[in-house]
Amino acid sequence: MCGIFGAINTTGFFDGPDFDRFVALTNLVAYRGPDDCGYAPLVFKQPDSRRERLFDVFLGNRRLSIIDLSSSGHQPMSDGDGLCITYNGEIFNYLELRRELKARGRRFKSGTDTEVILHLYREYGESGFDRLNGMWAFAIADSRARKVVLSRDRFSIKPLYIVKAKGELYFGSEIKQLLPILSTRELNASVMTAYLAQGLLDHDVETFFRGITRVPPGTNVIISLDSGAIEEKKYWGFESPSATSASSKDLVEEFRALFFDSVRIRLRSDVKVGVLLSGGLDSSAVTTAVRQVGGEQLQTYSIVSEHEGYDERHFIDVMCEAGVPNRKVTFRVDDVLDRLEQVLYYSDEPFAGFSVIAQYQLFAAIKNDSDVTVLLSGQGGDETLLGYLKFFFFHVQLLLKAGKYLDALSLLARSTMHRTAVTQFRMSEARRYMQHDRRGIWQKMLRNTVPVPVWRCSDIRSRQIDDIRSYSVPALTHYEDRNSGAHSLEVRHPFLDHRLVNFVVNLPTELKIRQGWSKYILRAALPEMPAALRWRRDKQGFLVPEEPWLRRDLVPAIQQRFRASTLSKLDILNDREFLLYYDHFLSGKSIVSSDIARILIAEIWAEKALHSSTAASPHSVSPQAWQPHRLTTSGRA
Repeated sequence: MCGIFGAINTTGFFDGPDFDRFVALTNLVAYRGPDDCGYAPLVFKQPDSRRERLFDVFLGNRRLSIIDLSSSGHQPMSDGDGLCITYNGEIFNYLELRRELKARGRRFKSGTDTEVILHLYREYGESGFDRLNGMWAFAIADSRARKVVLSRDRFSIKPLYIVKAKGELYFGSEIKQLLPILSTRELNASVMTAYLAQGLLDHDVETFFRGITRVPPGTNVIISLDSGAIEEKKYWGFESPSATSASSKDLVEEFRALFFDSVRIRLRSDVKVGVLLSGGLDSSAVTTAVRQVGGEQLQTYSIVSEHEGYDERHFIDVMCEAGVPNRKVTFRVDDVLDRLEQVLYYSDEPFAGFSVIAQYQLFAAIKNDSDVTVLLSGQGGDETLLGYLKFFFFHVQLLLKAGKYLDALSLLARSTMHRTAVTQFRMSEARRYMQHDRRGIWQKMLRNTVPVPVWRCSDIRSRQIDDIRSYSVPALTHYEDRNSGAHSLEVRHPFLDHRLVNFVVNLPTELKIRQGWSKYILRAALPEMPAALRWRRDKQGFLVPEEPWLRRDLVPAIQQRFRASTLSKLDILNDREFLLYYDHFLSGKSIVSSDIARILIAEIWAEKALHSSTAASPHSVSPQAWQPHRLTTSGRA
């Protein structure tokens, strides 16, 4: 985990005051990398002026030391032969790549994965990045080729934002670093309405701020210092499924081997590692695998609610009874009131619900009360292994469309018998994927709604890929990255190893949904997992008591805020219609709490990030421009 910032001028030069400003923008995310910092002004073009301190490329870095804690890992790192890199992330197969590159004559000065990237680029160019197994966002300045190469990992784990201006390009780990570059702060209305009406976040390259975009996952961006051309190149894509004669038993063994190896290489660290344990199948599988491949009893950390029934503490305790050390952190309504604005500050954009605040609280406790710096997470398991309830019903629907009526009926019957998906279905789980669901309600509340066609998919594989690439994984990793980064922690995701993702996405559906069970291959591959977890029936998300809080504790705050709504002033929301909708919610109508929570979160974000900063000049917004305050139940912030 690090924080990076950079600036590229293809038509002119930056000067001394620009350097000072760029250093400040790098340091704006010092919490992402508190261990070291570095700033490199580079000259690619020959200045036609005698002015001093001219440069056309700037690379800045804030380092969180994970691999090779010595000063040899200082960034920006140069190879002494025309390459310089600023890098955020981890390359988990760096030892294997290092051996390969040494065999090709490359010499190393450090034990870092950063230096491996430089040598890999020198050997293979940017096309060699598909050899990397990890999570990353980096920029390599190549003086020989007179270009800068930006690269982002395959699954949107590490953030990389850009702003393009006339002859200039700026990039950073977080949006807040790029806001001072903009001449004005303008809301991207289509992104906001997709978030409010459909709960979509990070689903394409656009952000909530016009002019700031994301580098797409699995993509390199090459900037020529000579022509000024900016070219995007995909270096990775999902492999096409291939026919296999392997038996189910062999495929289960192959899955086990891949999963265990993914966990093994993600335990590589020169600082202490822990595990995030929710009690769900995925985090329990990661915990089980750690014990098998490392022989270690890593400390695990869990968040539980002050209201019983809104967490998975029973299943967490099952792992504890099997000998897993665990520390539980309790999440309370006061934490929502105290932390909501802080989480928005670090996230830079609205988030999906109060569970994100709970995650922030968990990371705060880990940072304050332990010496752990790296954490393993089960994120990505639901998308790759068909864990969400929607996948079960998509599968049934496709069987019926294919005329496989007996197979569909058998699957439904076994699910009913095992009390799995059929007995847990809720309409709220499917709303996002229904083309015409509730459009009338949102057309009344929102000024302009053009829905994103999430429902378009022809088969389960394409549905999985869409969730991994656009509709699920990017938002989840966004929260995890910002919440962990705020506390100088790093999170790693064994289920998002690209080898494992390609393998599992291309498996026959029957190995993932079988005899009424979801994630069948994972259950079959881990006999060491306690049976109560391995064959647990329910699928429960990371829940908090959002609904009772919105019906009771937060009522005064919501009613007062929406009598003079910032979203209304921005011509996004009809606040009167929203208050009527909220009244229906309070009276017990069947309205999901996440609708209310999203609008409240968006309102507070808009007030802080847009409404209060409209008078700020483009280059004078300070890190202290937004100081988080407590959200009180009286509605004052």
